Amino acid sequence: MAEAIRMPRMSDTMTEGVIVSWQKKVGDKIKPGDVLAEVETDKATMELESYNEGTILYIGPKKGEKVPVENVIMVVGKEGEGYEHLLGGNNKKESPAPAQAAPGTPAAAPAAGADLPKGAKVIRMPLLSDTMTEGKIVKWLKKVGDKVKSDDALAEVETDKATMEVVGYEEGTLLHIAVEAGDAAPINDMIAIVGPEGTDVSAYVAAQKANPGGTVQSTASPESIPATQLSGPSASEAVVEPDSDGRIKASPLARKIAKEKGINLASVKGSGDGGRIVKRDIDNYVPAQTPSVTAAAPKESTIHVHAFAPVGQEGYVDIPNTSMRQTIARRLGESKFNAPHFYLTMEINMDQAMEARKAMNEISPVKISFNDIVIKACAMALREHQAVNSSWMGEFIRQKQHIHIGSAVAMPDGLIVPVIRFADQKSLAQIASEAKSLYDKARNKKLQPNEFSGNTFTISNLGMMDIDEFTAIINPPDSAILAVGRIKEVVVRKGDGFGVTNVMKVTLSCDHRSVDGAVGAAFLQTVKAFLENPVRMLI
Repeated sequence: MAEAIRMPRMSDTMTEGVIVSWQKKVGDKIKPGDVLAEVETDKATMELESYNEGTILYIGPKKGEKVPVENVIMVVGKEGEGYEHLLGGNNKKESPAPAQAAPGTPAAAPAAGADLPKGAKVIRMPLLSDTMTEGKIVKWLKKVGDKVKSDDALAEVETDKATMEVVGYEEGTLLHIAVEAGDAAPINDMIAIVGPEGTDVSAYVAAQKANPGGTVQSTASPESIPATQLSGPSASEAVVEPDSDGRIKASPLARKIAKEKGINLASVKGSGDGGRIVKRDIDNYVPAQTPSVTAAAPKESTIHVHAFAPVGQEGYVDIPNTSMRQTIARRLGESKFNAPHFYLTMEINMDQAMEARKAMNEISPVKISFNDIVIKACAMALREHQAVNSSWMGEFIRQKQHIHIGSAVAMPDGLIVPVIRFADQKSLAQIASEAKSLYDKARNKKLQPNEFSGNTFTISNLGMMDIDEFTAIINPPDSAILAVGRIKEVVVRKGDGFGVTNVMKVTLSCDHRSVDGAVGAAFLQTVKAFLENPVRMLI
């Protein structure tokens, strides 16, 4: 009996899906577990697997089409079986009948445009985060003419949250690059074309450029470095010839030291290979001499005071904001000025936590950090204080029944929050292992969208940087964030004398619209109880 396959709801906010590519065609035999298509949702691009067995009788939407959730996208049944009654007026786009598809004959690739040559596939800008509207090509990892496999990374793309690699999922030769490095493209815009070697796609590209709804044209201009006018008799000697791409040749260390000292590299003569500026050139650099002024002094005095000669020049550098930095500014600005924050600070005795960590690390397969213990304590406390595990939704407060802890990680480009899902149900060793894996992925820009979204509570820890205490801005859509300081020794009264104990300060930032002061304080008391007696977390 024929069965209709409908567009599934792949995320809690999904209302429709875009068919990125079909992995099967009409007439193909399928079985449970086969990948039918790649579907782009509002949060990620995912594979749609089959739960049916039979022959594909009908495929409705074409590649690139949007399909509402629950609409019929495919019919599976016995070869030659009727299926029209299953469509019900939905997606009535006739596909070739199985009898017309000769066995072993590949189906024509769905065309993204009338002139797209046979076998060529358009690679589009994917949705890599739930808030992404466009992606910026940081650099291409392949060039036109390169052979690519379906799992090859084609480019590095900077989104509003991270820089990630884009995989084409197509095999062939890279025929065309539509968006140059440094330029941005909206979601679902063409960024490249892959197909058989020698395929001419120039007509298709020209048609897309002429079409207002086609590929975004990029007008990247090479990066230019402002020239600096040099004065003084030896200026012509001091100028370093720039490389062919306009960059002054200098080692990374030399650039770093020059920046710290305020030295303009254009005024330094390089002694390395090909005039390259190296560390010793910066160390030995002496700016053009200015006439020295000897201070007037009594005849009997032999002390001479020379005029101050600055090293380097005054100046500044304007650093363009990355998409990540712009999103951090926008989202945290909205949080700070829209959510009425209040703060609760508490001191926690960490003596028993330190002893417990030492004992656990002797038998744990992975090293457990203090941050892992804090994650577990917060997750367990959220079980008892569900009001903190909530989001302000305007007309109502949404209390989450699951506990996903976000743990903020600092990166050179900004901040990202990997999420440990169902943290209350995991052991400390499992949390430690997962956290380490997520932090490594974050620093190597390998995080996937589902790994940095969906948090219900966030922790920001600066204790490893010797910060005693601080306040953090709530990470939307959470209602609270815990700022964790360092563990330090303090002298306290013990019995008739004095002793040393280890304390840690934490500050809970709460959104007063959804969390009241007493609720936040009770939550902190529970966190304190778990950390001061970690055995409670294991019961």
